[in-house]
Amino acid sequence: MISFPWISRSPLPPVARAYCDGTPKRLPRKTPLDQVRFVVIDAETTGFDPLKDSILSLAAAPLQAGVLPLNGLRSWLVYQRGAHLTEAVQVHGILPSDTRLGEAQARVLEEFLPVITGAVLVGHHLAFDVRMLDAALEYHFKIRLQNPMLDTAALAMRAIEAFRKSGYPGQRAPTLDEVCTLCGISPLERHTAAGDTFTTAELLMVLSARLARQLGRPLTTSDLPIDRA
Repeated sequence: MISFPWISRSPLPPVARAYCDGTPKRLPRKTPLDQVRFVVIDAETTGFDPLKDSILSLAAAPLQAGVLPLNGLRSWLVYQRGAHLTEAVQVHGILPSDTRLGEAQARVLEEFLPVITGAVLVGHHLAFDVRMLDAALEYHFKIRLQNPMLDTAALAMRAIEAFRKSGYPGQRAPTLDEVCTLCGISPLERHTAAGDTFTTAELLMVLSARLARQLGRPLTTSDLPIDRA
């Protein structure tokens, strides 16, 4: 292959380079869960299309060894210039006047990346949040998320009989509200990034404990439906 040394990609910003260098794309199998650092995330957005919609708010909560420090929850409101009312406002309640008080998206991502570096990302229906974050990260830093990922909807389908995969076509993954109802969890500030993050973190602990009881032993990473980015 012919090399053209004068043509090269721009170096990554330090925060992006530190994230990429410090975040393995997979975990060793059989790693005990108490040795794994999880970070639960949630994003509220202007809509569902990563190509034209934007992140309005973002939250992240680290969790390790079954402990969720209350002071560990981080949340950000993202500045949006020229924001206008959309149908999504009826869900998350974030008004254009709110986003004018937010931080610049690049600054939010600069604070967010160190929080998730080296962690397993967790969310409910996580793929949507990842698509939105990937679009923002590509725009600002030319990177994508590379963390191992765990969707609590998939975990619920493994840990709860009522949600087990049936083999029938068209079976959908359970919603956050459905899993919370079955597990006896009262969602906190539903459809806010911070509230859904806290609720999903609680759900992760409950589902993990339930699965450990079923297996009769402490869990390892191979027991959970952890996927590569």
